[in-house]
Amino acid sequence: MTSVEPSVLADDVTASRRTRSAGQLAGRAFAGLTTGAGALILAVLAAVALFLVVRGLPALTSSSADLSARIEWFKKGQTLLGYTGPLIFGTLLAGALALLIATPVAVGIALFISHYAPRRLAQGLGYVVDLLAAIPSVVFGLWGVLWLVPKLVPGFSWLHEALGGVPLFAGTPSPTGRTILAVGLVLAAMILPIITAVSREVFLQTPRLHEEAALAMGATRWEMIRMAVFPFGRSGVISAAMLGLGRALGETMAVLMILSPGFSYSLALLQASKHQTIAANIAAQFPDANPSGVSVLIATGLALFVITMAVNVTARWIVSRRKEFSGAN
Repeated sequence: MTSVEPSVLADDVTASRRTRSAGQLAGRAFAGLTTGAGALILAVLAAVALFLVVRGLPALTSSSADLSARIEWFKKGQTLLGYTGPLIFGTLLAGALALLIATPVAVGIALFISHYAPRRLAQGLGYVVDLLAAIPSVVFGLWGVLWLVPKLVPGFSWLHEALGGVPLFAGTPSPTGRTILAVGLVLAAMILPIITAVSREVFLQTPRLHEEAALAMGATRWEMIRMAVFPFGRSGVISAAMLGLGRALGETMAVLMILSPGFSYSLALLQASKHQTIAANIAAQFPDANPSGVSVLIATGLALFVITMAVNVTARWIVSRRKEFSGAN
């Protein structure tokens, strides 16, 4: 047998210890970086919330008489809640319309890409969807106000004639088409790539064995999707929809360029000068606002911040109720 020199054994042990020590040091450094990154997110979130509270506090503590005396566009006797309420209503209505329009279409596109389209066509469509997500909102706004909205006016008139008895389509349609329904359609086009991309990736993660088992039992492709793909990807689709809703709630330029603003609690989707969103109102009023007006606008921004937080918390609660593994968890 070949004997091993003690010095060689000692060198091997020393090298092994050094490697182990270096690995432990790298692990601790990586853990520290990831912990710091997570803490940074919380710190930024807290900083934004603190800024909104501090800068909006003067408006929150002022009386309606003080606000109307110091702010030109604040109506006499109007409270901050009375000013913010219609903005919250318009924001939620625009987001809900966008979500109701975009989600079914996005899920259909995602299913076509993941389970129906040929491979080359699916790859091309995937690239197109990803490119749509990179289009700036101001471009969507220009497209909406200059091309889409004029095309929608005849359709709005038809909706009123066919469904005028429904409160949503009651009232004389706006001849300009610059209504909350037009905004909802443009916002739906903006959030469509987000919901489609996330849903597509979740559907592609469905275990192959689940799909093959459903097909082996004699299920059609649609039945396989209904029994295997949808249950697996349901929480992922919910997360995708909430991501899209978050963008729709905070969208500014497209809404500002398309919507004819108004302050009311109206469900008339075809009438102009009825609705306004928080983000668009801030963009419209901020350039000419005095310090008191800026404080009011920041207070409305605080309301939007709370709404967005509530939407995301609700989405995570819905997703957490799903015990099955999902690619979105």
